[in-house]
Formats: sequence, structure tokens, C-alpha cells
Amino acid sequence: MDINFKNRKMEKLFNEGKMLEKEHGTKRARKIRMRLTVLRAAESLKDFWPPKSPPERCHELRGHGVNKFSMDLDHPYRLIFISDYDPVPLKKDGGLDWSRITVIKILGVENTHE
Repeated sequence: MDINFKNRKMEKLFNEGKMLEKEHGTKRARKIRMRLTVLRAAESLKDFWPPKSPPERCHELRGHGVNKFSMDLDHPYRLIFISDYDPVPLKKDGGLDWSRITVIKILGVENTHE
């Protein structure tokens, strides 16, 4: 899968180890790198469709609009991303077609419980 970023600043942050550790700490930076590695290795987002998801626990964020996903990092933080398509690939029933999502855009790291 291909990974894009919200902006150049975020791309630089996520791709330069020392900056990522300074921003998020060693433990979370390691988890972020692990998540990026498995995302890049995947054919599509369907590789993370529940119940195949653990330990990443990839899921759609309900109540945050269509096309927003999260993956667990260190509790309560999550890697937040969207499919980077316009229009978003949908199934006939209107749900997201995870099998056609092969490009994502990282939006950031958030505590989604706040």
C-alpha cells in the first residue's frame, strides 16, 4: 500500500527517526514505525479487516465522518488516516470498500478518547 501524509512537515516527522522520537517518545515512535511498515507491506486495507486486525486493531472511526480510520499505538493514542481517493471507494451498500483502498493519507496521532 502507498502512504501519503497530510503535509510535508508530517512526512518529514514520520520518516526521520530522531524527530519522531522527540515528538512522541521512544515507545510510541517505535509503534508508529511498526504500523507504517505493516501498512506499506499490505496489498490493501482489507488485510486489516477485522478479525485479521490484531495487534493493529484497524477500524473505521464512527462519529468522525466516513473514510476515517485508526490503528492502535500505545493506549490511548492511535494513528489516524483516511483513504487517499476522490471519490472514496464504496461498496454497493454504501460502506467503504477496504479491498480497493491501496493508498492512504496519514493525518496524525490522536487520543480519540478525549
